[in-house]
Amino acid sequence: MLLVAVNALVGGTLGQERTVLPLLAGQVFHLDHYTSALTYILAFGLAKAATNYFAGTLSDRYGRKPVLVAGWLIALPVPLLLIFGPSWGWIVAANVILGISQGLTWSTTVIMKMDLVGPSRRGMAMGFNEAAGYLGVAGTAVATGYIAANYGLRPGPFLLGAAYIGLGLGLSVLSVKETRHHATLEAANHTAAHADAHAELSSRQVFTLTSFRDKSLSSVSQAGMVNNLNDGLAWGLFPVLFAAGGLTIEKIGVLAAVYPAVWGAGQLATGALSDRYGRKWLIVNGLLVQAAALGMVAAGTGFGIWLIAAVLLGAGTAMVYPALLAAIGDVAHPAWRARSVGVYRLWRDGGFAVGALLSGLLADAYGIPAAVAVVAALTAASGIVVAARMRGTDH
Repeated sequence: MLLVAVNALVGGTLGQERTVLPLLAGQVFHLDHYTSALTYILAFGLAKAATNYFAGTLSDRYGRKPVLVAGWLIALPVPLLLIFGPSWGWIVAANVILGISQGLTWSTTVIMKMDLVGPSRRGMAMGFNEAAGYLGVAGTAVATGYIAANYGLRPGPFLLGAAYIGLGLGLSVLSVKETRHHATLEAANHTAAHADAHAELSSRQVFTLTSFRDKSLSSVSQAGMVNNLNDGLAWGLFPVLFAAGGLTIEKIGVLAAVYPAVWGAGQLATGALSDRYGRKWLIVNGLLVQAAALGMVAAGTGFGIWLIAAVLLGAGTAMVYPALLAAIGDVAHPAWRARSVGVYRLWRDGGFAVGALLSGLLADAYGIPAAVAVVAALTAASGIVVAARMRGTDH
């Protein structure tokens, strides 16, 4: 539960940007092209994706706690850069640093919970972890929308982020305990999922198995990438679309929060459901629900229809998110599970970068609704790939 609380603060540190930064791009820095405005998500996604990979390797080598603490230390300058940055380049730089921090902190809380709970409750643990993180994102998106509406886009919203970073660092240094020895104990009694998933794999072999060779692991990796591709779209373009539709900052803040709130709270149930009924069909159906929700955003106008779409998008993502992480744990050997989680999260958070670039280019060329429609189609296709390729991995 301590790690759940820490991950809520990790999510809140990210949530300080969800409502405010897309508005900052247009209103303060006067960026008139969606592609350039979304550079901060591109920078964040690339930095976080790469760091996820190294977080798994480093936590196997040096232990989980040092990696977690390092992640919080790296986050310290982020609020200052967001508050005082005189040009958009400073905001992009802040997001590179934030991505590195999030890659270390969020990855490590995932790995530590997998260490602690064992295989039978893995989905539930992932549900709690991701619920805490995304409820932190959602609550902070609402709070920063309120602060921005009443006190301006800077500095108020980012002072909240600074408080989260201080508290997260303090808890991680003083209270969190190392968990790597739990994985060592589990590895001694583990039966490999199949012949290629034995304990003695190099980091390169873990990468190729997770990315391409294993049908379940590679299906999960592409689904995670597409999931965060549509999240990058939602983060970067939804507030702009809603503002163009005549909504106030407060209503934009509500919509920016409802999606991660339903996503976050829903995972308290969906993680445990994946333990009971299996991962595969939760993932497939979740991706199809996301696709339908994105179609509603593209076709709809007005607060009411967008609110329903945000709820559906959150529900679909809740079905997918903890099941994807738990599915990695089902197949990966405890000896290299942290590295496999890192590879999956490399692909998954690479989706932020792909989503920012793809949706920005499409929005500049054809408008935001067309960009959302294309991403909806990609999301449905991803669900079909999982249905065709993935084995039932739970056991």
